[in-house]
Amino acid sequence: MITYEQLKQNEDIRTYIRKADESLVALGYTEHSFAHVCKVAEIAADILRTLGHDEHTIELVKIAAYLHDIGNLVNRVEHSQSGAVMAFRLLDHMDMAAEDIATIVTAIGNHDEGTGVAVNAVAAALILADKSDVRRSRVRNRDLSRFDIHDRVNFSVERSELTISADKESITLALDIDTEVSSVMDYFEIFLARMTLCRKAAETLGLRFKLVINQQELL
Repeated sequence: MITYEQLKQNEDIRTYIRKADESLVALGYTEHSFAHVCKVAEIAADILRTLGHDEHTIELVKIAAYLHDIGNLVNRVEHSQSGAVMAFRLLDHMDMAAEDIATIVTAIGNHDEGTGVAVNAVAAALILADKSDVRRSRVRNRDLSRFDIHDRVNFSVERSELTISADKESITLALDIDTEVSSVMDYFEIFLARMTLCRKAAETLGLRFKLVINQQELL
């Protein structure tokens, strides 16, 4: 089996991820490079491991997470679909088993809130991990006077933590937000669709999704 660690060392894939992020730099988006995809891989793996999934499935979600934003190389619009096609070609050429490719491609193709559906556990974990990666260090623009709403919201987040309850009945995204930088309403304005997708992803995993901002449960 092709492993997550092997993919991380693959220079062609690293080039695609780096170049995809360069396109997003030009468009003014937050960081979508190695820090993001590796963090998403770790979070997604922790979700499935906590819920008792086997190590093979955990390896698949890490690979899906590492490749999930590669479609930004083609275009930001529908990047989940183009990324799924790219991932299929890359993994097929590496002789990965068809069933494993299918699981990874399905997860990548369903991770974006515009078209995504949490069709299986791997897709659900990827959605939750991706949408919970909201943090100040993803903001590249350091000129506060030029911040758009995405910059303000991400820069305002001082802490972001995704945890599964001890009874494994709920998953909580807890955020500490500096409301002098961005209001809670700003967060909902740009992330409501993402939080709705997270709720559905949690349900796929048999969990209830909770959103807590500044110690207040909002969802």
